[in-house]
Amino acid sequence: MKPAPVRASGRGNRPVFNRRRKSCPFAGPNAPKIDYKDTRLLGRFISERGKIVPSRITAVSNKKQRELAKAIKRARFLGLLPYVVK
Repeated sequence: MKPAPVRASGRGNRPVFNRRRKSCPFAGPNAPKIDYKDTRLLGRFISERGKIVPSRITAVSNKKQRELAKAIKRARFLGLLPYVVK
């Protein structure tokens, strides 16, 4: 039995782009604080369907993404943010 051929790359012939990582919007001295009462700030990180947008799209660091998710869930529980947007 012969082993199956192995591809060198799963990308095919697409060019490879080196994208520069965005900086975290909550890093730095003038960055806003994550607060469950600040619905305008939290609304920027919720999709039009009401889901929490992942950090790979918003460029939020892992630590701040956890804080953000906790604040969004707390605001939803208190009725400040909707669970589902129609």
